[in-house]
Amino acid sequence: MSTDDLSTPLGQRTARKRRFSLSFNARHALAAVLSVFLVGFLGVAIFNDDPLGGEPMARVVIDAGASTAAAKAAPVAISDRSDAVLRAAAMTPPPATEPAAVKPPASPAEHRTVTIIDGSSGARKDYKVPGTAQDAAPAAEPGTTLAAINPRLLESSRYGMIPVAADGLRPSSVYAGGNDMMRVHAATMPAIAIVVQGLGVGAAKTNEAIVKLPPAVTLAFTPYGTDPAKLVERARTQGHEVLLQVPMEPFDYPDNDPGPQTLLTTANAEQNLDRLYWHLSRFQGYAGLANFMGSRFVATDAAMQPVLREAAKRGLAYFDDGSAARSLAGSLAQSQAVPFAKADLTIDVVPTALEIDRALGQLETFARQHGLAVGVASALPISIERIASWAKALEGRGILLVPLTMAMQKSKSS
Repeated sequence: MSTDDLSTPLGQRTARKRRFSLSFNARHALAAVLSVFLVGFLGVAIFNDDPLGGEPMARVVIDAGASTAAAKAAPVAISDRSDAVLRAAAMTPPPATEPAAVKPPASPAEHRTVTIIDGSSGARKDYKVPGTAQDAAPAAEPGTTLAAINPRLLESSRYGMIPVAADGLRPSSVYAGGNDMMRVHAATMPAIAIVVQGLGVGAAKTNEAIVKLPPAVTLAFTPYGTDPAKLVERARTQGHEVLLQVPMEPFDYPDNDPGPQTLLTTANAEQNLDRLYWHLSRFQGYAGLANFMGSRFVATDAAMQPVLREAAKRGLAYFDDGSAARSLAGSLAQSQAVPFAKADLTIDVVPTALEIDRALGQLETFARQHGLAVGVASALPISIERIASWAKALEGRGILLVPLTMAMQKSKSS
């Protein structure tokens, strides 16, 4: 007896509900259809080559306007993933019977910017489509690439390859910055050379100096850092002349320690040259050497003489940052015919925008009075920013910014 029978009034019978059921053959037929559908679905999922499958998609039509008057751009699929991929529009070829017509360049009004909305976060991003007015704007002039590393100007040491003068060539001239036109102008105009030093340790600040400073600014790299060779090559690609800073003993050493392989007044000439070779091997393409600290070392004749002799042998220039009043580098460089320059002014002794601007103004005055001025600065963000801003209008004030080696040549003739 069913539940319906119990709830039915006495003497009345209810009609039984018919239950739907499939025959044995029908059930097998349905299972077969479902199996075919499942296999087909899996086949599409596995073998369909769609790297954007499953992601939200936006479809836009882009008028590329590069083929014929009747040509239209095919739809472009754009994924809204965070690193959105913008596929190039495929052009529809014109009919064979239709004469080809050259369409004039699209005006800025015809260009488009595509806005993509992220499906998960709702963030909006604008992407320029190739051919927009922004893309049509003239690109900035690329930096001048300096001469490639010349294998004839290298020799082997126990630390690796180090520079050497050979076949009448010297690194101080082969890897010098500037060009012939700049040399012509430098012969008749007051000139300023600026060396920004302390680079190579800290990729972020080094890259900032490389990109923001004009190519005429010489960059001095310490031998330390995880990959100084890569940073130096990047600087040279942007047209910057490069120096190698050699760590030397200061008066308060070892309380103030320049770093590993520091050249010391207590070491003999052979020991110091071995340390120097280690520094020379760290990267290539530099035009000269510069002191890194070294107030005691550069004032000690017996210590400095072998270093300047080695610089002459290897065809390298030498830059004195002017921090040691008793430095012998100038006289020793002259006796060895080593191209030499000494900083007249440290630009960022007080690292504020006001004081740096004031120091740059003093450099200009010095250059007008003497024909040449050399400044040195550290790689502080404020220093880089003020030097870059100041340099933009310098030539308009009748003064030329030149690489350090060009200043060395000018000082000989003036």
